[in-house]
Amino acid sequence: MLPFRILISRPDRIGDVVLSTALPGQIKKQYPESYVAVLARKYTRDIYLNNPHVDEIILLDEEGTTNLKLIKKLRSRFFTHAIMLLPTERVNWILFFSGIKKRVGVGHKFYQFVTNSKSVYRRKYIPLRHEGDYCADAIRKLGIELSSINSEIHLSKAERNKIVEIKRRLCPDGKFLVGINSTSGKSAPNLSTADYRKLIEHFLTHKKIKVAVTDLVVPDVLKNIPGVEYINEGNTLRESILNFAVLDLLISASTGPMHICAGLKVPTLSLFCSLPATSPELWRPIGNKQEIILPAENYCEIVCKSDPKNCDFSGEGGINAETVFKRALKFLEI
Repeated sequence: MLPFRILISRPDRIGDVVLSTALPGQIKKQYPESYVAVLARKYTRDIYLNNPHVDEIILLDEEGTTNLKLIKKLRSRFFTHAIMLLPTERVNWILFFSGIKKRVGVGHKFYQFVTNSKSVYRRKYIPLRHEGDYCADAIRKLGIELSSINSEIHLSKAERNKIVEIKRRLCPDGKFLVGINSTSGKSAPNLSTADYRKLIEHFLTHKKIKVAVTDLVVPDVLKNIPGVEYINEGNTLRESILNFAVLDLLISASTGPMHICAGLKVPTLSLFCSLPATSPELWRPIGNKQEIILPAENYCEIVCKSDPKNCDFSGEGGINAETVFKRALKFLEI
């Protein structure tokens, strides 16, 4: 059998891209001579930077790239297989005209049918599994078995040295560095910014903890708090990744930074609800030390059943700053 030449397409959000990072290594583990490339957007390419299992990162939205130019580039790579973890009509047709004979997507859109793309089905998420495991189904379709679906973000030696310098600068006295990421783009239930402010104030009273706000755009209510570090404002994604790597713990809702930390093996304390579409069974971080905080049983079904993505965990049985603070101290064992 000739070595696989596989293109993995995931032109998606940060968290979704991170959850695809286990696949290249698993392919190379079974087929070391295979060629593995990733098709991604410019903003998320840094997630795959320095990954030793990825031979090439191809950008879907690179400046000056037309569909025809991209098709020519892909044709020149002679891919044998393509995996579409987020099928879109544009990507489907690009891969079809690139001459990639074996293409595997998710679902059963009409444009997949007319281009003879193979599909894997999630069957309405029954039984409910992790998103990373659903991604792995496309690789299994090629006969490749996976021993792990853990997220992976790889750092160079120079980056690791820089991380040591950043940590020394932020915590010269050896304190625990706790990251607070307050925003989630309304992608999941989350505490209010007022609660995050209270949480930060709790941490500031503890002599062994230093607080870093990790949001790229910091909400006004969390700005300019004395004693707090603001480490990611205006950063590139790769710069932010290095700053996430210095944390001893990240506290957040289910969002991209949580998955970045999982890929870096940084511990996470994450807020979730139990409704299937936003549940930890589907979206929890994988590959790191972690804990999940859930509201009381039946809270989500009763309080937020109409729109869980606008839930702030307020009300009886929800989650508040005091609860998160106590869980964090227990998690850090201090």
